[in-house]
Amino acid sequence: MPQSGPDLREIRKFVAPEIVLGAGASMLAGQYAWNLGIRRALLVSDPGVAEAGWTALVAQSLRDADLDVSIFEGVNANPRDSQVMAGAEAYRAERCDGLVAVGGGSPMDAAKGIGIIVTNGRHILEYEGVDRIEVPIPPLLCVPTTAGSSADVSQFAIINDTARHVKIAIVSRAMVPDASLVDPRTLTTMPAIVTAGTGIDALTHAVEAVVSSASSSLTDLLAIDAIGLVRRHLPRCLEAPDDVEARSAMARASLLAGMAFSNAILGATHALAHGIGGLLDAPHGVCNALLIDHVVRYNFSTARERYFRVAEALGLEARGRPSGDVEKELATALHELRRRAGIEGTLATLGVGRSDIPLIARHALADVCLATNPRPADQRDLEVILEEAL
Repeated sequence: MPQSGPDLREIRKFVAPEIVLGAGASMLAGQYAWNLGIRRALLVSDPGVAEAGWTALVAQSLRDADLDVSIFEGVNANPRDSQVMAGAEAYRAERCDGLVAVGGGSPMDAAKGIGIIVTNGRHILEYEGVDRIEVPIPPLLCVPTTAGSSADVSQFAIINDTARHVKIAIVSRAMVPDASLVDPRTLTTMPAIVTAGTGIDALTHAVEAVVSSASSSLTDLLAIDAIGLVRRHLPRCLEAPDDVEARSAMARASLLAGMAFSNAILGATHALAHGIGGLLDAPHGVCNALLIDHVVRYNFSTARERYFRVAEALGLEARGRPSGDVEKELATALHELRRRAGIEGTLATLGVGRSDIPLIARHALADVCLATNPRPADQRDLEVILEEAL
């Protein structure tokens, strides 16, 4: 007699690119792009990364490998839909056959969006949601210069819908980069606020991956390790920006947290942060930092055991203690870590007004990240979280 089919609720998949980690990895860009079959590369970056010198370094590596290189630097923080479309036009005009992204989450997400358009057509905003990309994107090589967005290892792209003033999430296996060259030296040129914001973003990725309803034993291992790395090394990166050992640890934290959340997905913190970031063009990591402890309080009763693991990774005693005490201490620890990173204030400090709350909550309800939050949330639940974070 045939056996019954598998319980799909218990099956998990795991996707990740090839990863090269270590000082000098960025200088391998030409070799890796050539191996991927790229001969005419569109190098996607931004003005800040170019000023720091990393865009030119990678471009030279590509040229040394006999690749033609066109540079597209028209990307802002929180990449706009119009910038993605302009990048796709540049790709076509230069007859490129592959993408190299150098920078933080913005250039890498923009490069993913460009890849979607040049192989699938239509407007980038039409791909919002999960698994809507029918044709694979061109070869994509990433050289991250921040430690937190994890776009270099994830199946996510976050694009700013400038008409609706909201960030949209595009999620597809087709967007996992082919390779990521993680060079901790590139992290030493980050301004302190970027170090802080991206570091807390990595922490938020890991925390939300642990408590996600789609977590697995594999994503748990990665996320728990990432939390410990951020706790131990983010403060040192801010105290001593040139400490390559601390930067290397944060690079590992970003990698681990990125692979965890790419496969386990996220939760209410990110859903709300996307709404705020799109409305105010605010730094994503800062939005997460100002929300995460409030979301923990909302979720805690539904995911006590998982939050106990998060608390222990942050160096707190959890087992055998009253849940209420652990909840309070965990929220306090998260608040203190972001304060030590120099992220002060509230959502009101960021520019969120009480009248903005219903719109942000509505946008969060439609965000794919909310689907795996451990506790269901409706419009009013999200509004209350925002009100408490003001």
